[in-house]
Order: sequence, then structure tokens, then C-alpha cells
Amino acid sequence: MDGYRLVDEALGRVLYIDLRRKTYWVRSRPELFLKFLGGVGVATQLLKEELSPDADPLSPDNVVVLAIGVLTGVYPTASKVVAMFRSPLTGNLGESHAGGRAPVAMRMAGFGAIVIKGASETPIYLSIHDGVVEFKDASALWGVRSSLTIGKVLREREPWPGMRSIMRIGRAGERMVRYASVILETYRHFGRLGLGAVWGSKKLKAVVVGGKRTIPVADVSTYRRFYKELFDEITKSSVMQKYHDLGTPVNVLPLNKIGGLPTRNLTSNSFEGAEEISGEAFAEYSLARRVACAHCPVACIHIAVIRERYPHEKYFYTTRYIGYDYEPIYALGSMLGIKDREGLLRLIEEVDVVGLDAMSTGVALAWTTEAFKKGMLSESDTLLKPEWGDWRTYINMVKHIVNQPNDFYRILASGVEKASKVYGGSEFALTYGGNEMPGYHTGPGAHIGFLIGLRHSHLDNAGYSTDQKYIGKEYPSPQSLIEELVEEEVWRQILSSLVVCFFSRGVYKPSAVSKALEPLGIRLSEEELRKLGMEIYREKLKLKIRLGYRLEELKPPKRVFETPSPFGIIGEEYFNEALQHYREKVLQLLST
Repeated sequence: MDGYRLVDEALGRVLYIDLRRKTYWVRSRPELFLKFLGGVGVATQLLKEELSPDADPLSPDNVVVLAIGVLTGVYPTASKVVAMFRSPLTGNLGESHAGGRAPVAMRMAGFGAIVIKGASETPIYLSIHDGVVEFKDASALWGVRSSLTIGKVLREREPWPGMRSIMRIGRAGERMVRYASVILETYRHFGRLGLGAVWGSKKLKAVVVGGKRTIPVADVSTYRRFYKELFDEITKSSVMQKYHDLGTPVNVLPLNKIGGLPTRNLTSNSFEGAEEISGEAFAEYSLARRVACAHCPVACIHIAVIRERYPHEKYFYTTRYIGYDYEPIYALGSMLGIKDREGLLRLIEEVDVVGLDAMSTGVALAWTTEAFKKGMLSESDTLLKPEWGDWRTYINMVKHIVNQPNDFYRILASGVEKASKVYGGSEFALTYGGNEMPGYHTGPGAHIGFLIGLRHSHLDNAGYSTDQKYIGKEYPSPQSLIEELVEEEVWRQILSSLVVCFFSRGVYKPSAVSKALEPLGIRLSEEELRKLGMEIYREKLKLKIRLGYRLEELKPPKRVFETPSPFGIIGEEYFNEALQHYREKVLQLLST
């Protein structure tokens, strides 16, 4: 990359914010964006520079990096922002991606990355506009029950309506539940690994960012031509069409059909109520509208409506809107045995109101229900009688997770792994590296993928997709599976650095990415991109090890080997052989 310059110099600006001193400063770091393209690549480097390996995740020493990429605001579906931090849930590297308006708003504000350090003594929120950061009092917002109300208040207070992003935490973040989320605009989230708790520990209630400017490109005519090619391919893709029509809940029925839908804490691989909570049923009976992230033509975000009659006024109703996706439907639906569609929506709404990660919350409630039924927990612990399908009780349990009225809920607020160490039941505690399980029981690829993925997410290497590709065919050897998963994760480091939505990964192939970068003044061949992906993967791996990641501690929950997958019972021998090959591969990567 030597000899090139960043055409959009503003993208290379990194905003540093010290919450303790209420100060900020800007450093020009174009070399980071030229070398690593932005997003995960840049955030990894900034975190390496700023985060001490000894930092407690919920102390002022933890550091949060938000980063966008060179394609943000330039090409369609480059509509994500990356957050990296030390996770209070796993104690290790935290990485979460979110859409909404935040990525474009950050670029319009003139920053490629924001580094947040220290902690305030009193609740505050940050207002970032026109290159100026204001530290505003959030005492009146702290303790407000609904995160949705916080968004409404800030919409009235802050400038740049329609061109800004409002990111905020709910009460779960304030109470430092270790799987608290950060909500963006409405319906989008930094869901995973507890960024909300980190903000809560810093007394940071919200960040509002916005601006208005023009993004320069090096070659306008080539840019326009290639933009149109990408736009046409994205909007005419059948894959994108299904996400527009039904959203990610389109996956419910196919997964149920193959026996890959985790149900009742994975005691079953299919759910008798799948039809009722399918994407088709939501679209038929509950869908109100579809919305899109900024600069995305797909509009995969589906919003349901609930009408509730006033108790004493006939024909008068309150109307509320609730975003739904596959993962909340899995975690709060099939995992809890809930097939009442409206009850499920109300549970999703409560999780959103308090600001929790839907996946971790659902898995925590599912583990609690099984442990209660097995007699490991008593009603004096749970304060309620959890029962599969009883969404009303689960709503009250969500409130208890946030309010933490006794030792049990204080421990459950630290995650399922911690709770199972205290109360037992680790054999059915569905966590991977401390992170609760995503909604796929499709075969070895899914579970090994969760375990070895650098953020323990299904999105790291798409093992669930690999599994489905091999249904009806010969399944690869453990060694071949590891090679396939790592290769996929390596390429995804490029997409995560750009930062492109993974739904469009079939469009942003190496050849397309290489062509897309050229009008921006960045020349990278397909081979150079693949090498860069490996370098970013290796850098993340090193950072993860520096923060305490231990390969020998990788262990799947026993339940995975008890419930049939689409390939039958998953063999422990296959699993162990794959992990052994992974460990050898990591050692080899670190030695080069």
C-alpha cells in the first residue's frame, strides 16, 4: 500500500474520548485504514494500542472502539459498524456488529473510528456533531424503564434529525448485566458479548453522532459504473429477495424441517409450533412494515404490530411496533417452547425495552427452566415457576434478571456459564467460550464453528451454512472441516473490515471487492486481499490470546452430543479430532 493515499482524508481521522477527564482529541491515522481497510482490521489495532491485558471489563480501564470501513457510505450494504472491547461476558475479546444509521452517520461526522476510554462519575451522554464532542448530563435519563423512551427523548433534544444515529443502553446496561446490548435507532443492536454493560460501567448512557459532507472518490465514472453493477446484483438476487420478503425468520421452517432448530434448551431438534412462529406466519398476521439500514436497498428489517385495547374503553387501542428476526424467534421462541406468536412478540419487546441480548437471554431462561425442572433450582431461587411456553412468566423473569432481587438472578446476570458453575447443569449449559449458543443445531460445522470462531458467533465462519451444504452428501473429515471453517473466517475478516453486511457476501466476492476498491484509489488484487484477511485473522487471534484465550480450554456442552442433528448424533471423537487439528493449525499460524 506504500505510495497510495487515502482519498477521503476524513476517514483516517480517529476520535479519542476520555470520559473521566471530559476531553477529546483527534489523531490522523490514514495508514491504519490504508493497510487494514477499516472495521475489524483497524479496531483490532486500536484496541491493541489502548487496552491493557489486565483491564477488568467493567472497570474504567476497558476501552471501546467503534469503526467503519472504506466502503461505508460509498457502496450499497456497506451498512455496518463494528464495536470491539473486552467482553464482560467471556472476559475475552468482544466484537459486535450493528446496522442502522450509525455507520453512515460516523462517516458524515468525519471520523473513521471512535475510541472511548475511562469512565464518568455521573451519567452522561455524548453528542458528536460537526467534529465537536459535547459531554451532556444524562442523570434524568438514568433509570428510565424503557430504552425506547430514551430514544424518543434524545430525538427531541439533538440536532440533525434523519441524519444522525442514536445509540443508547437500557436498564440492563445500567445494572451491568453481562449480556446487555446497545440499541441503535430502533430495531438494531450491538447485541452480543455485553457492550451495554461496558457502557453502563462507564456511566455512558448514549452516543449521538451525525454530520453532513460529501465523500470524495478517485475515479467518479468508474465508481458510478461499478456501483450500478453492485446495486443491480444485490437488488436482483433471489437471496436478497427472500430477506426482503420474509426477513431472517425465513429460516425457521427450513431449519425445523431438517431437524436443526434448537428447541427447549436443545432437548429437541424440531419444534411442533414452528409454523406459528415462522417468517411466513409473522408476515401473514403480524407484519406492519419493513425498514432498511442506511445505504441498504434490501430492507430486511421486519416490524410487527401489537394492538392492545384500553381496559375500560371499547374500540380504543394502543399500537406498538416490535422488530423481529430469526435469532430472537429461536432464542425466545423455540428454545422456550413458545408458539403463541403475540406472546413471543411481547417477550421480544420486553427484552428490547430493558436492553438485553435476545440470544443470551433466551438461552439463560432455557437453562434455568431445565435446571428448575431437574430440581437443581428451587422456587426460592427463581421466585417464579418457569414452564416451557409460559411467556408471561418469562417476561417477569427478564425483569428479575435486570433488577437482580436475589443471589440467583445476580449470578444469572453474569451468564449461563457462571450460573452453571454455581448451581450445576454445565452439561446442558449451551455456551461456547462463555457466549450463549446461536440458533443452529445443523451438525458438527455449526458447533465446532461456534467454538473456534474468534467471537464464538455463528457469523464468524458460518459453520451452520457449511453443514447444510453437505446434507445428502459425504461429510468432510474433521481436518477438512477445520480448513474450510478457517478459510471462511479469514475471508470474512475482509468483509468485517470494509464493513459489509454478511447477507451480501455472495455479491462481495474477492473479485468484486478488488474492483470496488479501485475507484476509491486503493489497489489490491484478489490474492492480496486474501493475504490481508489472513493477517487480520492472525492479529485478532494474537489479541485474543493476549487477553487470556486458551486453546486447551475449548470444550463443547455435552448436550450437543445427545440431541440428533440432521447428520444424526454428533460424535465426540469427530469433534475432538477437529479441535486437535484446529489447535495445531493455530500454533502453525502463530509461528509464521
